[in-house]
Amino acid sequence: MGRTGPMGSTGGAAGVAWPYRRLSEYLRRRFGARVRKIPLDAGLTCPNRDGTKGVGGCAYCVDETFSPSAGRRSVAEQVAAALARPRKPGDRFIAYFQPASNTYAPVDRLREMYDQAVSAPEVVALAVGTRPDCAPDPVLDLLQSYTGRVDVWVEYGLQSAHDRTLARINRGHGFAEFADAVERTRGRGLRIGAHVILGLPGETRQDMMETAGRLDALSVDAVKLHHLYVARGSALEPEYAAGRLRVLSEAEYVPLACDFMERLSQNVVMDRLIGESLRPEMVVAPRWTWSKAQVIQAIVDEFRRRGTAQGARSRKG
Repeated sequence: MGRTGPMGSTGGAAGVAWPYRRLSEYLRRRFGARVRKIPLDAGLTCPNRDGTKGVGGCAYCVDETFSPSAGRRSVAEQVAAALARPRKPGDRFIAYFQPASNTYAPVDRLREMYDQAVSAPEVVALAVGTRPDCAPDPVLDLLQSYTGRVDVWVEYGLQSAHDRTLARINRGHGFAEFADAVERTRGRGLRIGAHVILGLPGETRQDMMETAGRLDALSVDAVKLHHLYVARGSALEPEYAAGRLRVLSEAEYVPLACDFMERLSQNVVMDRLIGESLRPEMVVAPRWTWSKAQVIQAIVDEFRRRGTAQGARSRKG
């Protein structure tokens, strides 16, 4: 058995402690089995796409680069297709509504979606990606109603704690909306996640560290870290082509990711450490030569070089 890591997480087969709290280990401890995600596309949109708050969506966002399209398949069909694929006995699953804002619809439609997602006994959790300005209390009441059946995660896209940055990337909301959504979600038995992008236009290292500090103060349960990449067809693409936007290299991103995690409590689950694209041909920049596994290993190596771990600079430890 691996020894206990800095956050109470268990190390790998070689008994080496991990310097951050891994999602896979959290899920295995929680459910006693390997837990995999089923990405689901509900066919919804966002208020900064449909004209309610804006058009065009976030400046970096092209859904096809990170989320598979479900076409016209229902949620139930998507779940059934995922469960029909080869898997190990005992595997469990998270029904994960990924693209667009998955609380941005009438409650009756959301209930139908969520019911279909958690109908199979192998599904032990429901994860809903959305925006902090798309979480009215009736929707939170609906999500809370599932907590007696499955674990429920609400993942709010924040990206940055700085309103000037959020305006720059056309988010259509500010940090105050995020903080309000977190506070209204708390105490309902829901797990709260936050998405953050490092390397956003105009942001300094200090800006990114301030985002970490504000997340830490809000006591979110999980964080997904992404690096900014420029997708083909995004609003950022012409800016990059014109030389008005630079992106992080691998060598720059790794210490930034460590700096960020040092400022998060050791209790925060790190759901993701880098941005990923399902269609690499649609990524204009950066075209990193490192694989996901290599980046994660570089982050682990950097923590070990420093002799620190997640939570080292958090006020909560």
